[in-house]
Amino acid sequence: MKLKCLASLLFLTTTIMSCAQQPNQKNVSDQKLTMDLTVDAAKFSKAIAAPDAQILDVRTAGEFKSGHIANALQANWLDPKEFKNRTKHLDKSKTVYIYCQSGGRSASAQNALLQEGYQVVNLEGGMSNWRMQQMPIEGGATKLQMRVADFDKVVQSNQYVLAEIGALWCPPCRKMQPIMDALKQTPPKPFYFLAVDGGQDIDVMKSVKAEDLPTFILYKNGVEVWRKVGVAPKEDFEKAFGL
Repeated sequence: MKLKCLASLLFLTTTIMSCAQQPNQKNVSDQKLTMDLTVDAAKFSKAIAAPDAQILDVRTAGEFKSGHIANALQANWLDPKEFKNRTKHLDKSKTVYIYCQSGGRSASAQNALLQEGYQVVNLEGGMSNWRMQQMPIEGGATKLQMRVADFDKVVQSNQYVLAEIGALWCPPCRKMQPIMDALKQTPPKPFYFLAVDGGQDIDVMKSVKAEDLPTFILYKNGVEVWRKVGVAPKEDFEKAFGL
């Protein structure tokens, strides 16, 4: 009887201690999870100083062109398809430093990326606060669009043309850049690589019905003969080129 009572007392004591410890352990975990997920402009600036920093602007293309943080990628949070297609090419092994105009959209985007397994740090106050702190900004200068007539002239006056519709701030476009560089080193002749700014040359994009970035269109004697949208291996292009 004494042994039974002792066992019951030991069980009760262990249970009480366990219940008492669990909230503290959860709090520690929660604190670790939320620590530094939002930082001020000074800390953000210091964190993105590394040359391989992964920076993401979740504003619209128009907002991005009005001025952005150097080396930032862009994926519009308000366009679910665009945001998903572009952010899936981010590197999960590296922190994503995210921002919008005032911090609201980027906070929502941050939560979505955290659920996908990314490590994400949000800029407190967004670009508004960044500007107030007089941090450096790129862009904002006016650039003329490529005319559809000029695009058509290049396509019609060259036997082979590869139109590359993309942008430096587009994650999948940047992922394709090494492949494009390699192809340009040993292209079939005669061959013309025509770069179209996916955030600027809107009229050209509409004329060729390019809705996603990047889009690659191969023309032969002025006629479209091949098209590829998104990330693709070098072999796909070599096959299309007839290499």
